[in-house]
Amino acid sequence: MHLASGCYTRYFSLRSPTFSSAAASFASILYCNREIAFHARTGDVVSAQRVFNSIPSPTIISWNSLLAAFSKSPGKLKDALNLFDRIPKPDVISFNTLLSCHFINSDLLGARHLFYSMLVKDATSWNTMVSGLACHGLINEARELFLSMPEKNYVSWNAIVSGFLQVGDLHSAWQYFSQAPDKNDIVLLTAMIAGFMSAGMIERAWEIFDTMHVRNSVTWNAMIAGLVENGQAEEGLNLFRIMISAKEVQPNPSTLSSSLLACSNLSALESGRQIHQWVSKFPMSINRSVGTSLLSMYSKCGDLESACKLFEEMPVKDVISWNAMISGYAQHGHGDRAINLFGSMTDGGLTPNRVTFVALLTACIHAGLVDLGMRYFESMEEDYGVKPCAEHYSCVVDLLCRAGLLKKAVDFIHSVPFKPHPSTFGTLLNASRIYKNKTFAEFAARKLVELEPRNAGPYVQLANVYASMNRWDDVARVRKWMKENLAVKMPGYSWIEVGGAVHEFRSGDRLHPYLELIHKKLNELWKRMKEAGYVPDLDFALHNVGDEQKEMMLMKHGEKLAIAFALISTSPGTPVRVFKNLRVCGDCHHAIKYISIIERREIILRDNARFHHFTNGKCTCGDYW
Repeated sequence: MHLASGCYTRYFSLRSPTFSSAAASFASILYCNREIAFHARTGDVVSAQRVFNSIPSPTIISWNSLLAAFSKSPGKLKDALNLFDRIPKPDVISFNTLLSCHFINSDLLGARHLFYSMLVKDATSWNTMVSGLACHGLINEARELFLSMPEKNYVSWNAIVSGFLQVGDLHSAWQYFSQAPDKNDIVLLTAMIAGFMSAGMIERAWEIFDTMHVRNSVTWNAMIAGLVENGQAEEGLNLFRIMISAKEVQPNPSTLSSSLLACSNLSALESGRQIHQWVSKFPMSINRSVGTSLLSMYSKCGDLESACKLFEEMPVKDVISWNAMISGYAQHGHGDRAINLFGSMTDGGLTPNRVTFVALLTACIHAGLVDLGMRYFESMEEDYGVKPCAEHYSCVVDLLCRAGLLKKAVDFIHSVPFKPHPSTFGTLLNASRIYKNKTFAEFAARKLVELEPRNAGPYVQLANVYASMNRWDDVARVRKWMKENLAVKMPGYSWIEVGGAVHEFRSGDRLHPYLELIHKKLNELWKRMKEAGYVPDLDFALHNVGDEQKEMMLMKHGEKLAIAFALISTSPGTPVRVFKNLRVCGDCHHAIKYISIIERREIILRDNARFHHFTNGKCTCGDYW
């Protein structure tokens, strides 16, 4: 709803001339005020100002409505102050609105000066101060102000409790919550749910949620998002389904983003597709954040084709949408497409951010484009004003390592202007494993152990390097070192979704109900693979046993079991999607290439580094991961 010209012109075109001039004037101003308020809510300051300027004699409501538009837009403090000075008789709403404007622009000094100069303060004035100070981390000052308030209402209690939660002081938040006169206030209860979830106290959050008689969409969102963020994605997805069936409230874009993230974390493609089908029936299907969440879900669940289709169909794309698609291409090994998309993004006038360059550098890593990647890294700050952070430096190390430039990578690590992130040394350690460079492997492992002594990853990687060289005494030494530091190895497992159910496999699995059929299929594959030229890579059987035993151990790796189950459970010719929590082993990678030829299937495997697409005996990673 926009005014093509002045409010009066539009109003009189809609109303009967029999109205009195005074009534028409009043109704016109009322209409204009509603227009200004509408533009203020949508953040369209220019339109709000245009409507205001069309009013010959603005009322105080007109002035306050325009002031509200400025108060909702960061960077408009100077305009707000100039407007405030022009108001003939500012009222308490004018002062409160300007107070909000100071806080949204982080002008705490100006907010304090204005507040203490106000001759008349209502509850909103005090609440704005308490909330504003708390939001900026000044919780002690906010508490003192709260305690000195002449009269408190439910907003006051919400402000102070939320303030303590924002600074992570759950104990004080609970104390003030316990003192609140209305403990059944839905906003207060929802804030406590979010607070307990942030602290990982899931049971306490459930206690509050289960006892609430009335819940709104924010309450449901706090629970669903909290479960997903605390590693309980399956429970979060189940709660989303309960929300849909309960029909208490309608899910909103935030609900869908959390639920789709749960699908991504579970690699639950079928569940994600069901959410997509459900949301397509409602107007929110065209919401940009929902579209981006769906795009990201498809990409992370291994369905890049659906992600591409969704991206092309999006009517409006922001930088987050572009980043999601560039990252999707990068993780699936389509470096050239990611780079072309980056060109289209910048040609369209969008400015890349920190996330864009992580995705872009990842694309260069997976495509082996070392020189181009270095040029992008150097252009970040120079051309786009994006200061490189730990993730970008780690990407450059990965870029150099992929090319076998390990010495150059180490020199680069030493040049990093801050303490390198552990992932940087993890990258070097993995490259040292691939290139069997004992010196750099030991250097990287020791650095990782210094930073994270109880993380089993570096010990296992170093042991892998020694095992590949048949240096079993060194393998034993590393295992002893690992035990001394109380490092616990994360068990590796693979999983696959079939018929809406997730099936999980560990190496040497003995529990799956279809194990007999899986082993029968594996034995058949093993025979055909060897006939086709496959030779097991015994370096990846990390035990000092005979070759025959090593071969049997390799055959029962989790990813091979998962693929065999998929082959007997799905229709011929359909893609197989397998997920793994650790890096795929070299022998499995080698074997899957043969399986893709024998079964004439595309096999998509996501490990903790990237997606691998196996087709006709080739993998998109180029055998480097």
